[in-house]
Amino acid sequence: MYTVTLWEFAALAAAAILVGFSKTAVSGANTVSLAIFAAVLPARASTGVLLPLLIVGDVLAVGTYRRHAHWGTLLRLFPAVAAGVVVGTVFMLWAGDAEVRTSIGAILLLMAGVTLWRRRAAARAAAPEVPAADGAGARLKAGSYGVLGGFTTMVANAGGPVMSLYLLSAGFRKLGFLGTSAWFFLIVNVAKVPFSVGLGLIDGRSLLLDALLALFVLPGAYIGKACVDRINQRLFEQLVIGATVLGGLQLLLR
Repeated sequence: MYTVTLWEFAALAAAAILVGFSKTAVSGANTVSLAIFAAVLPARASTGVLLPLLIVGDVLAVGTYRRHAHWGTLLRLFPAVAAGVVVGTVFMLWAGDAEVRTSIGAILLLMAGVTLWRRRAAARAAAPEVPAADGAGARLKAGSYGVLGGFTTMVANAGGPVMSLYLLSAGFRKLGFLGTSAWFFLIVNVAKVPFSVGLGLIDGRSLLLDALLALFVLPGAYIGKACVDRINQRLFEQLVIGATVLGGLQLLLR
């Protein structure tokens, strides 16, 4: 198993709780988890340790919001996401730990900017539960967001803010957003497992650590489900953005 101190394990456990919370309440909160994992573990290896925990959270989210997915949107996204995952895999083939750490830091700062943009989009007038009918503009937007989301999720498990921005801009409200996002990330993250195994990011050591940390994802998901209707999302997103920026800068300057 990876050698970590008690305080480092406590930080990873807190990050695992945030993973569960983000899957059932505030999408994008796991960017903080990403920063913690990359700070405690080798940056490249941290992506492989985090992926199974994200899948655990995805399963819990699907169990909660499975009836609210919009499958037309998912089918429109998947081809572009697959292309982005392939590009991210090629990048990971040659990238060393320093390059991955720098990339994760840069992606975190980009995601903080994306989240700010997302909040502005969310402040617009209320939209329908599902997006409007398909068209050339919708396909182009799905393609561009899909490729970026696929690349960021493969390199840094950081596709959440990209997809959150896409779903909000497409006109989703809370339940449709959570249901579609839950199914999207469960399918995409499971599909990433063979790539991560092939790259050596998931192995026996990482799975042993995952077996311990998965226990902390469960209470995080429960807390998120209990708080989703009561949470002050504006304040929480401000805290998430601040922590994400600090985490990104820490990785870039490390």
